[in-house]
Amino acid sequence: MIPDDRLPRDAQSILELAARSMFDLFANASEGMMLVDRHARVVWINDLYRRYLPALGFDREEDFVGHPVSNVVQNTQMHQVLATGKPILIDLLTNRAGTFVVSRIPLRDDAGEVIGVLGIVLFDHPETTLQPLIAKFARLEQDLNDARRELASQRRSKYTFASFVGTSAGAMEVKRQARRAALSSSPVLLLGETGTGKELLAHAIHAASPRAGRPFVSVNMAAVPESLLEAEFFGVAPGAYTGAEKKGRDGKFKLADGGTLFLDELGDMPPSVQVKLLRALQEGEVEPLGSNKLVQFDVRVVAATSRDLRQMVRDGSFREDLFYRLNVLPIRVSPLRERCSDIPLLTETLCEDIAVRSGGHHMELSVEAQALLAAQPWRGNIRELRNVLEQLALRCDAPLIDVADLHSVLEAGGQAPQPVKIGPPGGGDRPASSLSGREIRPLAERIAELEHAAIAEALLHTGGNRTAAAKALGISRACLYDRLEAMGDLSEKNTTV
Repeated sequence: MIPDDRLPRDAQSILELAARSMFDLFANASEGMMLVDRHARVVWINDLYRRYLPALGFDREEDFVGHPVSNVVQNTQMHQVLATGKPILIDLLTNRAGTFVVSRIPLRDDAGEVIGVLGIVLFDHPETTLQPLIAKFARLEQDLNDARRELASQRRSKYTFASFVGTSAGAMEVKRQARRAALSSSPVLLLGETGTGKELLAHAIHAASPRAGRPFVSVNMAAVPESLLEAEFFGVAPGAYTGAEKKGRDGKFKLADGGTLFLDELGDMPPSVQVKLLRALQEGEVEPLGSNKLVQFDVRVVAATSRDLRQMVRDGSFREDLFYRLNVLPIRVSPLRERCSDIPLLTETLCEDIAVRSGGHHMELSVEAQALLAAQPWRGNIRELRNVLEQLALRCDAPLIDVADLHSVLEAGGQAPQPVKIGPPGGGDRPASSLSGREIRPLAERIAELEHAAIAEALLHTGGNRTAAAKALGISRACLYDRLEAMGDLSEKNTTV
C-alpha cells in the first residue's frame, strides 16, 4: 500500500491494517490467489491455488512459480492488466483446470507504477455456484437474439420476381428489365400508377441482387411528416433536441448500410429534403441531426413514384439534378388495363391468397364475371382488383361468383361496370350475358389472337422492320422477338431488323 502523507499516523495505520485484512479476506474467501511481477512472471501462489497445478499439467510448484504466466496458465489476461494498469474485476477464465470466475487487480509502487498483478479465483465450477446468474444471462441473451432475428426478418425482402404475376408482354418486359437492374448497383426508378406493384418489384430487385442478404429498408415520403423526414433519413445524435432519445437514433441510410434503401412516393419529397438527399447520394455519407460527425454508408437506392417527375422538374417542384441522379435505370410498370390478359391469372392468385388469409372458401369466377373484370378500367390497378375480390369474398356465400354478384360490388364501390362484348372485331358483338357457354372462348385465347393480329399489322405497316414495329407497338425489340417466337413466326423472309 502507498503511504499517504496527508493522513495522520493513526489513520495511516488503520488503512494499512485494512489492506492486510482485505488481502487475508480474499485469501480465505476465494478459491485461490496468484501474484505476478512486473515481468509477468508468477512469483507466488497460495495453498488453495496449488490444488489446480496437476490439472494445469504441473507436478511440482517450482515448475509453475518463476515462469511467465502466459506459459503456465492458458488464456490468462494478467499481461493485459500489466500493460494497461486497469483491473479486470469480473471475468470468466477457461483452461485445462476448468472454468473459473476471476479478478485481476494491478499492484503499484510508491511512485504509482504497476509492479505486479494479483489474480484471484473467486469461484470455481461457476456453472453450479453461479447458476441463477448464468440462467438469467442466458434468458437475456436469448431474448436479444430473438429480437435481432425479428428485426432482421422485417428488413428482408418479402417478395421475389415470382410474386409479380403476369405473362402478358407488358409484365414480361417489366420483369426482364427488373432482373437486369438487379445485377447493377445503379439507382432504379420505378414509374407507374398507384397499385401496379412497384413496391413488390423493389423487394424483388433486392432479393435478386448481390445485396439480398443485407437489409431492405423503405421510406414512404407521403407517410412521414416533413418535419421528421430529415431525422428519418439521416438519424439523430444523442440529445440533439428536446425529447430526442438519449442514445440517439440511426437513420434509414445507416440502417440500410450494405443493402437497399427503397424511397416510395418519391414525388412527395419536399424540396428542403431533396438537396440533402442529393448530397448524401453523391458523397456516400450523412450527418445526423445535432452531430458534427459524418457517417458513411453503402446503399443501393430504388425509388418509386406515381407522379410525372419530368413535369415536376419543368414546374420547379423537383430538383433536376436529383432527378438525373435517380433516373439511371427507369422501369415503367404497366397499368392493369394495358395487360388485361393477366387478369385471370391475377384473379386466381389473389383469390387463393384471400382464402388463406381469411380462412374461407376459395372463390371461382364465372366466364362472364371474368370477362366483366377484364373490361373495367381499373384506375386503382391491382390494388383495386384485390379490393373488389375481397368484397366478393365477404358478401357471397357461394364459391362460384357470377356476373350479377360482380355487378353489385362494382356499383356499390361507385364504379360503373363497363359493357362487355365478346366476338370478332366488327362482327356484330353481343353482350356476354346473352351468349351461350358454347359461344364463349377463354379470354387469354382471344387476347392472344388480338396480340397476334396487332403484331402482324405493325410488321405489315413497317414493311417487316421489327425495330420500327416494336417502337410502334410500344414494346422493346427483345419483347417483340419473344412474341414472334411464341407465335412460331421468326421467318426472315418478310421481316428486317
